[in-house]
Amino acid sequence: MPDVNDKAPDFSLPTESGDTLSLKSLKGKAVVLYFYPKDDTPGCTQEALGFTALAGKFAKAGAVIVGVSKDSVERHRKFIDKHELAVTLVSDADGALCATYGVWVEKSLYGRKYMGIERATFLIDGKGVIRQIWRKVKVKGHAEEVLAAVKAL
Repeated sequence: MPDVNDKAPDFSLPTESGDTLSLKSLKGKAVVLYFYPKDDTPGCTQEALGFTALAGKFAKAGAVIVGVSKDSVERHRKFIDKHELAVTLVSDADGALCATYGVWVEKSLYGRKYMGIERATFLIDGKGVIRQIWRKVKVKGHAEEVLAAVKAL
């Protein structure tokens, strides 16, 4: 599991537009890599809308926002279209990236245990180094907190 000051593990995954995005291709830009459980669910929608509302400020600060879930490219496209999201979403269908970043974890709901994505955000600088990690993210105010960290890079 990567930690602060570690080189961020690279990835190459399909986006909602069908293109392939790699961390390497974003070199020179700060990357907000956020993992979330599922498209079009209340918390995940609120988080995506939070990042979308501040997308211009992230861009002005030189940062790219990339959301990751196991949802399909088609589901990502529908999610973006429905909510007019201004973030890039990549499909980690096999969960390999989630496992690499340590966000594929055992969860519990009403006493039932299951595996799922822990909501987490990694701030990666332009050199590909992880500068900050937020785990078990609470959605309210999170985008603002991440933006402040990006501006402090």
